[in-house]
Amino acid sequence: MILQLEPEIAQALGADPFTALMQLPGEVYRATGGRQTLRVEIAGQAYFLKRHHGVGWREIWKNLLHLRLPVLGAATEVRAIRRLTQLHVPTLHCAGWGQRGWNPARRQSFALTRALDDTVSLEDLCADWGHTAGDLARLRLKRALLRQLAGIARTLHENGVNHRDFYLCHFLLRRDSPGLREPGGRLELHLIDLHRVQLRARTPHRWRVKDIAGLYFSALDAGLTRTDCLRFMRLYSAAALRTELGRAFWRQVRRQAARLYRKAHGRGPRLPL
Repeated sequence: MILQLEPEIAQALGADPFTALMQLPGEVYRATGGRQTLRVEIAGQAYFLKRHHGVGWREIWKNLLHLRLPVLGAATEVRAIRRLTQLHVPTLHCAGWGQRGWNPARRQSFALTRALDDTVSLEDLCADWGHTAGDLARLRLKRALLRQLAGIARTLHENGVNHRDFYLCHFLLRRDSPGLREPGGRLELHLIDLHRVQLRARTPHRWRVKDIAGLYFSALDAGLTRTDCLRFMRLYSAAALRTELGRAFWRQVRRQAARLYRKAHGRGPRLPL
């Protein structure tokens, strides 16, 4: 068994912290398959608790037959948090994790992270940007977000990390970020939902395409312009636009983003680029 907890949490949970966490009640945010995400309170502090109860052999074989490594528990997210922290990409703070059981299909595990309160997802922040007129403050904010998103994506991909669920809804912006009050101020943007992150020495081309296409798809109704897309391309690639515009990579990103949009909305998107 593996059990790592911050001392105050272990003390608050008693003699058997692992069992206590696997049974702890809270506000359920998501429950799917053998995984449950809930908000809990321990010693007066709010946390998010992801509990894994085992995926079953059927799910394991399904992933292997599709040449995918199955996500067997919380260890994937814990490793991802540690790697992003090393890369100085703001993410969750892991307050503890644990794992028990030798059978991979029935292995129990959990990851406990501090709640990120007073935040807004970029999906919610930008929800009406495609339907309402913006001012200079919004334009500055959009450019700052594009710069930061492109920088995060480039950092991940250049260091062998791909997210697999790289959507606007998985970026949380702190509402007290200086950049929301003053031009040029810092934006505190945290990348979350890391349970499917893959870590390698080098990020394969297809997974770079998947991440960037997912981000593009999730932003298509957020008032993106051709200029926005060109700016992101230049920042992500750190190369001249004349070079980037002819790359097959961006054509693949557009095609995949359009497929995702049609699947989600039943109609084709308006592609700014």
